[in-house]
Amino acid sequence: MSANSTQKHSHAGGIDVDAIRKGAQDLESGAVSSGYKGNREEILAMLNDALATELVCVMRYKRHYFTATGLNNEPIKAEFLEHAQQEQDHADQIAERIVQLNGEPDLNPSTLTERSHAEYDECTDIKGMIRANLIAERVAIESYRQMIERIGDTDPTTRHMLIDIMAVEEEHADDMKDLLGL
Repeated sequence: MSANSTQKHSHAGGIDVDAIRKGAQDLESGAVSSGYKGNREEILAMLNDALATELVCVMRYKRHYFTATGLNNEPIKAEFLEHAQQEQDHADQIAERIVQLNGEPDLNPSTLTERSHAEYDECTDIKGMIRANLIAERVAIESYRQMIERIGDTDPTTRHMLIDIMAVEEEHADDMKDLLGL
C-alpha cells in the first residue's frame, strides 16, 4: 500500500492509523501529539514551580555541604552533596519536560524562592540543617503527590517522571530522618 493510498485502515484494538498519521504532520507541536489530553498551561505552571523548588533545594543542600564543619560531620556533608546533585538531576529532567511540552523553563533567579514550594535555609548547626532538609523533602513529596493526582491520566509521561522524582525525594526524607536519629 502506498503512502498516498486513500484506503482507510486500522489496526487491532481499533487504532485509527490514518488519524494518527495525519495528526503527526503538525511538526510544530514536537512531542505533544494530537491525542495529548493534559491541560498544558496548568501542567507547565506546575512544572515551573517544581523546577524552582528543585533549584532552591540544590542551593540549600550546597550551602549545607559547604558550611557544615567538623570531621565527625564528613559523612553528613557527603550526603548533602549527593542530594544536591540528585536535586539538580531532577531540575534538569523537569526543564527538559517543560521544553518537550513546548514551554519555557523559568530559571529567573529573582523569582525562584517565591515560586519554590520548599524554603531556603541558612542554619549554621548540623541538626538544624538536617531538620530543614527533612522538612523541605516532606514539602516536595506532598507537592509532587498533589501534582501527580492533579495530572491523573491526562499526561502519562509527566506523571511517570514526577512519580520517579517523588520516590527519590522519599529516599532523601528517610536519609534525613535517619541522620536526625528519629
